[in-house]
Formats: sequence, structure tokens, C-alpha cells
Amino acid sequence: MQWAHTVGSQGTAPVSAAVLPQAPGVYRFRDRAGRVLYIGRAVSLRRRVLSYWGDLGDLAPMVARIARVEAVTCDSAHEAAWLERNLLEHRRPPWNRTPGGQEAEVWIRLSASPRHPGLTVVRQPAPGDFGPYLGSQKVREAVSGLGRVFPLGYAGDARPGTERDMARVRGASPAARSGLARAIAAVLDRDQAAVAALRTELTARRGTAAAALAFEFAGRLQAELEALDWVTGEQKVTGAQDDADVCGWADGVLVWFEIRDGRMRGWLQRPCGAAAARRHLTGTPPGWAGFARRNAELAARLRSPRAERSARLRSAGRS
Repeated sequence: MQWAHTVGSQGTAPVSAAVLPQAPGVYRFRDRAGRVLYIGRAVSLRRRVLSYWGDLGDLAPMVARIARVEAVTCDSAHEAAWLERNLLEHRRPPWNRTPGGQEAEVWIRLSASPRHPGLTVVRQPAPGDFGPYLGSQKVREAVSGLGRVFPLGYAGDARPGTERDMARVRGASPAARSGLARAIAAVLDRDQAAVAALRTELTARRGTAAAALAFEFAGRLQAELEALDWVTGEQKVTGAQDDADVCGWADGVLVWFEIRDGRMRGWLQRPCGAAAARRHLTGTPPGWAGFARRNAELAARLRSPRAERSARLRSAGRS
């Protein structure tokens, strides 16, 4: 089985680019010989990949060599950022100038101690810290949003007079300390109800600020909401518990992801028959089956974009 060439004519984007979903993920460009040219990440795979055939600038020589587009969809922009970083740390293609993103790797430390309760962003983890996360600025903004609604930092013992007054205004007290810590931990553990409740509160405060024409404050709250989404969005490609080979198959294409030392760092896809694929699929951990299957289906569509386009036209004709 041969891979179909997907290079566009006269500098146009490959047909396969239109098949990409409007979803976060990682993309990879290959030349006609199958060599990887570039790996990148996107909030919207389709929009980002198509942009390469716009104002090319210094990338024109690379774009002229693209013969195939491959992609992995992720469950969040944060997960896509981690996957790009992991792949590039393991092997860097010639057109990637850096090992993947400029974000710092950080953790969030939650303390409910009587003397120094609160949240701290740290670069060296200790047992019990939350993370890892990428992007110290985003993580600090998420911590700001958490502290705004759950003022754990004001719930310590023996506060001086000014801080006691502030704690009273913020609704914090030593008696509330353990409850505030549990509420924060629930958000950082990605409890859906806890995250939704926090988003609702921050959104309401943003609306109040906008109505009062406090646009700078409203903008700060919007940044905290976006950072909260970054921190609490699903992210499993870094921090995995066990080494594993994650495989998926669809329409003659096998995709394989390698997880080693807690990080997904390998990504391979190739033509493969159903019988040969079975022995690979049986070893995929159940929690990864959906991720592997949907990315195998995407790989199959990208391998045969004309078939996908024809299917869409037939579907539209029947509707």
C-alpha cells in the first residue's frame, strides 16, 4: 500500500489540510521521501496548517517541500503543547529551531498550614504538588483566579491587624482554611463540578466589572478564566503513570504512540492490514483507546483526502 501524495499545485495547500478538524493538536509535515520537516502545535489544526500557504515568509522553502500532512488531535490546547514539547525533545526536525515552545515547566503547591496557607507556583516539585503545567505566566493567572474566589492565603493564624481586616473582607478565617484548601484541590484535580462553579463565579465577576466600566479589571478576570481552562483542561501526555505502547487502527492505517518515563514522546503511523494490527491493539491501555482510535481515523482520512472529500459530497447530496 502506498501513501497518496497530498501536495497542492502551484503553491496551494494540500487537499488533506481541509480534512483537518477545528480542534487542538499537533501536526507534522513530511517531504516526498517521508522525512519529517517540521512539527508544530495548534489550537485549531485546520486553521493553523492552512495558514502556511498564506504569507510564507522565511518558511517558503520548507512549504515547497511538503508532500504530506499528519496530525494528532488532543483534548486540550495544553495537551497539544505538551505533546509538541515531548516529541521535539526526543527528536527535532530540521525546520524546528527550538525544542518546542518557550513555556517554563511549573507546578502548583497547595499549603493549608496555619502559618503560611496558600498557593505557590514552583519550578521544582515536591510530593503532593499539582502539575506539571506549561507556562508560568498562565499558571500564575490561574492561581490568581483561584485565590480570588477561594482566599486561602488570608486564612492563616496570627495575622497582623491589616491582614485580619482584609481576611474579614474576603470572607476568610482560620476556621475556613481546610474548606478553602479542599475547594482548591477539587479544581486542580479537574473535578468538573468544581471547575464549572469556579468558572461561573469568575464569569459573573467579569460581567459585574464590565457593567461598571472597569474594563481593565474585566480583562484581568478574562485572562484568569483562560488560564483556568489551560490548567484544568485534560492533559495526559505528560504525567502518565506507566510506560505503554498506545496503538489505534482504521481503514488500513496503524498509529502508534510511545509513552516512556511518564511522557508520550514517540509517534509513528504506517499502512497496516487489520490482521497485523490486532496484536498491537491488544496492548493499548483501555484509558487510551479512544485517543488512539480517533487519531487512527484521522490518519486514514489524511492518507486518502480525495476519498474523504467524495464521501462528504455524497453525504451532502443525500441530505
